[in-house]
Amino acid sequence: MTLMTQDIARIADEYVLGLLDDDEMSRVEQQLDENTALRSAIAASRERFLPLDISIEEEVPSASLWTRINAELESTPSRAQGKRDPRPASNDNHLSFWKRTAAASLAASLLFAVGLGWSLTRQVDPVVVAILLNDAGQPQAVVEDFSDREATIRLLADFAVPEGKTLQVWTLPNRDMGPISLGLLDNRRSARLATPALPAPKNDQLYEITLEQAGGSPTGRPTGPILVKGFGRIPL
Repeated sequence: MTLMTQDIARIADEYVLGLLDDDEMSRVEQQLDENTALRSAIAASRERFLPLDISIEEEVPSASLWTRINAELESTPSRAQGKRDPRPASNDNHLSFWKRTAAASLAASLLFAVGLGWSLTRQVDPVVVAILLNDAGQPQAVVEDFSDREATIRLLADFAVPEGKTLQVWTLPNRDMGPISLGLLDNRRSARLATPALPAPKNDQLYEITLEQAGGSPTGRPTGPILVKGFGRIPL
């Protein structure tokens, strides 16, 4: 599947929302390393859908729900014309496309409503914001630290996490305390983490993400390679 420019935004949204089938998902992932536009579109989709991603638990729609949706979509032309409209087999892919488009539109509308409500009800601003960069100086993640309340981690790129490993987020409040874990990023997803009681974050406070053993560092200190790091800045 070679992606046309006009398809990339749609494919990125469907990829992030989980609307692609297994074969389509695999073909998209095979192109991620070489297709810069696709990677950027997926990062933008994740940012747009982040409020839902980090604010509710993942739920898998029941088989009966999808059965009802499919039945409704397939029966709509019949009700409008008074009988079922016989269609040649060549239209199957076209129908499948419109089913996915309708589902994506509905999901995007729900995500927008949830995200807007989440944004309007959230009154606390982050104390510091840190952009985490890789060795090439490319932004890979954003940390918003809300002091002793919580921290949100927004991933801007895919991280390669081998089997038996996990991503762990750290900060360095001061040299005396040493690095403190803010939590784990399960399934390489953006997350809202409950942070331990720490001094109020400040300008130039270090944040980083390391690759650790599954379950987190066994020593309570970073032991794996540093994937990205950056320094906090107090927003104006």
